[in-house]
Amino acid sequence: MSTLGPSAYHGTVDTWEIVGGTRLVGDVRLTGAKNSVLKLMAAALLAPGRTVLAEVPEILDVDIMAQLLSRLGADVTRDHAAGVVAIEVPEILDHRADYDLVRRMRASISVLGPLLARCGEADIALPGGDNIGSRGLDMHVAGLERMGAQVSVEHGYLHAVAKRLHGHTIWLDFPSVGATETLLMAAVTAEGRTVIDNAAREPEVVDISHMLVEMGAQIGGVGTSTLVIDGVEALTPVHHTTVSDRIVAGTWAVAAAMTQGSITITNARPEHLEIALDKLATAGADIEVHPDSFTVSMDKRPQSVDIVTLPYPGFPTDLQPQFIALNAISQGASLVTENLFEARFRFVHELARLGADVQTEGHHALVRGRPALSGAPVEATDIRAGAGLVLAGLVADGLTTIHEVHHIDRGYSGMIDDLRRLGAQIERVTG
Repeated sequence: MSTLGPSAYHGTVDTWEIVGGTRLVGDVRLTGAKNSVLKLMAAALLAPGRTVLAEVPEILDVDIMAQLLSRLGADVTRDHAAGVVAIEVPEILDHRADYDLVRRMRASISVLGPLLARCGEADIALPGGDNIGSRGLDMHVAGLERMGAQVSVEHGYLHAVAKRLHGHTIWLDFPSVGATETLLMAAVTAEGRTVIDNAAREPEVVDISHMLVEMGAQIGGVGTSTLVIDGVEALTPVHHTTVSDRIVAGTWAVAAAMTQGSITITNARPEHLEIALDKLATAGADIEVHPDSFTVSMDKRPQSVDIVTLPYPGFPTDLQPQFIALNAISQGASLVTENLFEARFRFVHELARLGADVQTEGHHALVRGRPALSGAPVEATDIRAGAGLVLAGLVADGLTTIHEVHHIDRGYSGMIDDLRRLGAQIERVTG
């Protein structure tokens, strides 16, 4: 299995240097969604044999998940050029996911459901990941306990045991993507029927549901807030193509609007971005939508737009930093309300270093647009904050240097190469 160098896992010292002021023009092709492929890799553990995933993005988190699956006993190989990952799953898996890998990526918790279903027990180090607020595992645990698991936390590990899970009706207090996916993967081989009410409806949840059905699972209500799962005895491995990344698509769409450029995003699912694209149209962008692509063009300074983040199909929290960057250079003032992650506004302190006028109070941010930003050194605090700072740097006067870019590497495949093709002046500098 190919891997990235050690510095990629232990805090890279690389920086990105951006000279702002270039209009971005051209095409960008999307690969599969980060928020989906990591869960698909975990779901592969449910079926002994060879599962193959296509449209896998070239991002750091895929390598971390591959290392985790290898520790659990799977043989993971990756064809970087083809964007394919093959996962050979043995009959007997290890059930312990250690802290040194789990701490790097919160999506590691995705192996909890498959390991409990396959092994009858799971020991998962409490996860790390982006520092954007509390994301407890209470709903994961409560749902598994209703399905018959005994769950405890000892010495920094979540320990779950169940000879065989049994179906149950589970109501989620909040449509959590992580809890929905954990319970879904645990339920597909549980005894009897499981009903998950108030389930998350994100396209990534739909994607993993489709893959599980291809593997032989019986799941009703896919894409709705009520999932009905009738457990089966066993699943079989499959070839599956990952759904395209709507958050990366939205990031490029905002980049076109902010730089007064024109970008066509291909291999896209525009229907997954209806609200975000509507907001860009309100800001003054011209949007052309086709079945598997869309084009965003802008020839003037944007108008400010108010944003309220909500679970899908509401406005995605993962596009909130990018839209704050848009509002920072727009005409007028805007109010951004963050309803999902309380620490998502941490990055506005970095954006202020570029000259943005953003005031936060609780889960609201008031953004007063300014005609221009100015380049400065800034630090990416998480994946999407990093993307927001990149967009701001593209329009800032002079040089913007972004530190802690390993966060961006975790979520955006080949971003620098794509930016250069679109006309941006950007370099990666190794210190």
